[in-house]
Amino acid sequence: MNTDDAPKSYAFLLLPGFSTLGFSCALDCLSLANHHPSGRKFYRWRLLSADGLSVPAYNGVRIEADSGLTELERHETLIVCAGENAGRGSTKPVLNWLRRETRKGMDYGALSSGTYTLALAGLIGGKRVTTHWEYKTALAEMLPDVIMEDSLYTVDGRVFTSAGGAASMDLMLHRVRTDYGADIATWVADQMVYTAPRAQSQGQRLSLQSRPDVRNPKLLLAMQIMENNLEDPLRPEEVAGLIKLSTRQMERLFSRYLITSPKRYYLHLRLDKARNLLRQTDLSVTDVCVACGFKSLSHFSKSYRATYGIPPGSEASDGKVLWSDIDKR
Repeated sequence: MNTDDAPKSYAFLLLPGFSTLGFSCALDCLSLANHHPSGRKFYRWRLLSADGLSVPAYNGVRIEADSGLTELERHETLIVCAGENAGRGSTKPVLNWLRRETRKGMDYGALSSGTYTLALAGLIGGKRVTTHWEYKTALAEMLPDVIMEDSLYTVDGRVFTSAGGAASMDLMLHRVRTDYGADIATWVADQMVYTAPRAQSQGQRLSLQSRPDVRNPKLLLAMQIMENNLEDPLRPEEVAGLIKLSTRQMERLFSRYLITSPKRYYLHLRLDKARNLLRQTDLSVTDVCVACGFKSLSHFSKSYRATYGIPPGSEASDGKVLWSDIDKR
């Protein structure tokens, strides 16, 4: 067989808690391509795990691995598949293996929070990357030299990343199109009944403008101002002044459309950021308190416990590889 006709090879590294949706969307793009009427086998792949055993997804489904952390060929494309608790699966053996194998010059990437694992391995410094929106805050805090994008997927040289979920399908259709042309990619999309593949620049979440509970431009502007000022929160009267309303008028808007007060909505945004940082990084409770705009540690702890039922210190994840323990190169 002509080497140009040889199937392109992929290696999927599954980490415990990976997203079955993201993984399946990516793998099915390759699998369906092999069912093209031309009869040509476009792709082949193998599934890897840290120990060579089956890997549990976040929903409890287990996927059998073909092998452990075996040696890869330079022509293979490596994809790290993660989801919940990516840090816990990012052990030192896994990170060392990733560093060693990617030095061969292969394309490599990640689905969902697998971007976090690549970051721990020091493999995406200075790159444009994306990840699932829940993990974006942690990466932005810990790696200021990484260019975080709120997109479905990114491609920066030989590094590619995806937000996971259905966005994995958009990424892989892009790769199929790059590998074999638009006709093959369109055929695969049709087989998936995916009639409108999305551009990589499309945002991950439903925009505020599209939310059914946000139908007032002044309210929308207030919400955007709050989201953009979490580390140094503004006073309610300052937010109201920026949207050219009185504090009382703004309170009525939040009560009517969101059934809450501006103060409580703003607090929820800051606590949500704090929860993500505590779960996904090795920042201390004090550092998270400051990063989320709380002046008092006691106020932060009290608010956190009232919202989530546990103190912030309980969110520390035992066994997680710490950023301070990793050589980020």
